[in-house]
Amino acid sequence: MTVLAPPPRSGAPAKDTAAGRPSRPSRRARSTGAGRQHHGGRLAHAILIVAVLFSAFPFYWTIVAATRSNADLAQTPPSLLPGPNLLPNIRAVLEEADIGKALLNSLIVSGSVTVGTVLCSTLAGFAFAKLRFRGRGALLAVTVGTMMIPPQLGVIPLFMMIAELQWVNQLQAVILPGLVSAFGVFFMRQYLVQSLPDELIEAGRVDGASTARIFWSIVVPVARPGMAVLGMLTFMASWNDFFWPIVALSSQEPTVQVALRQLGGGYVNDQSVIMAGTLLGTLPVLLVFGLLGRQIVGGIMQGAVKG
Repeated sequence: MTVLAPPPRSGAPAKDTAAGRPSRPSRRARSTGAGRQHHGGRLAHAILIVAVLFSAFPFYWTIVAATRSNADLAQTPPSLLPGPNLLPNIRAVLEEADIGKALLNSLIVSGSVTVGTVLCSTLAGFAFAKLRFRGRGALLAVTVGTMMIPPQLGVIPLFMMIAELQWVNQLQAVILPGLVSAFGVFFMRQYLVQSLPDELIEAGRVDGASTARIFWSIVVPVARPGMAVLGMLTFMASWNDFFWPIVALSSQEPTVQVALRQLGGGYVNDQSVIMAGTLLGTLPVLLVFGLLGRQIVGGIMQGAVKG
């Protein structure tokens, strides 16, 4: 009596009845390279190494210049190794500008702007992405359209507004205009459209959750990588902003970028002191990137996989 072998289970590799070995993948599977890891060649590695060197050299030169004297930087060719003058240059920075107060002011301004922009942009992005209300398309078009307006056109009316409120030379004059960003709203809207399934929101409504509860319990955990990316971009933009702080603030309440303008004055600019101040002003940005780096990379990779 002939016994028929049972058919292979779904998901298990098919066995060769003659030799008991897994059957070879089809020609189509071999051509697409499914499940195969791709490794870059030597040319790709060389290009990446050159790109990293070009990207990191400005920061490395900042460190070198901050540890050298102005006479060392004037040599031809200049030295590419760090020197022993970092502490004297930092002392000169502290004497020429109130860099400590400037760092504190920049941390307050950048932190407040970042928290406000991320929160408001996530709320507005969730509304534009998943809620249905009248005029949603028109409001989104107006919001995106404001990105086309140069910010310099709003300096005069904005300064007149803060002058009426008697906020000149106060930090809220720099914080409040940056609490909402059209780019942030559009960015979070696009992120939530791709990353937040409608089924999660419907499940929350079936369970009786309100819109606020859905936002805090469902939307925020899903949007955390996008919020980290937006927070990093916003912090860097606010930290490096020079034009509006120098208009709205005085030298008694400077931010980092305004305080750096006071360094290296004289008949010959002391580039080593300027670079030492620049190095001090760059360290908080690197710290924030180190704290949010994992979330930023996770958000980028998640968007790449979904795309």
